[in-house]
Amino acid sequence: QVQLVESGGGLVQAGGSLRLSCAPSTSIFRITAMAWYRQAPGKQRELVARITSGHNTNYADSVKGRFTISRDNAKNTVYLQMNSLKPEDTAVYYCNTLGFWGQGTLVTVSS
Repeated sequence: QVQLVESGGGLVQAGGSLRLSCAPSTSIFRITAMAWYRQAPGKQRELVARITSGHNTNYADSVKGRFTISRDNAKNTVYLQMNSLKPEDTAVYYCNTLGFWGQGTLVTVSS
């Protein structure tokens, strides 16, 4: 069983920034890929960004150039830096690894 604890969500105006954090309770963090997903009201959950153990990354087209996923293996933490936020980024953001999900953190972007 892996527990994922997300933090960093909140309310921000369009054009603003937020940084999400996720700290999984697994000793094999360093060798696992990590991902951020989001689910907006009435929509399916979608992949936002993913980072491998080798720090290779990929992003949804809708966030490329605005969001950055990174990981700090020493702190057992993965981050999602979100810049130039848009109202359409409003969603619950979930951390994911090894088939496990966090409880989600709400990001609300006001226009």
